[in-house]
Amino acid sequence: MKITLEPERCVGAGHCVLSAPDVFDQDETDGIVVLIDTEPGAALADAVHEAADLCPARAILVDAEDGTA
Repeated sequence: MKITLEPERCVGAGHCVLSAPDVFDQDETDGIVVLIDTEPGAALADAVHEAADLCPARAILVDAEDGTA
């Protein structure tokens, strides 16, 4: 799984940090999402997908290792 962000879309809701704190953080100054781990292991897949699904701005993109979403 590979994660990419579109930080310009982020509204700072923080759902990503609550869902997957080992993968996402927020910038202290503006609350914009920060990616801690660009390629987390399979154990975090459900949390990462939940974070992407909950993102109101759709700023998180998740691709499987084979290039599919």
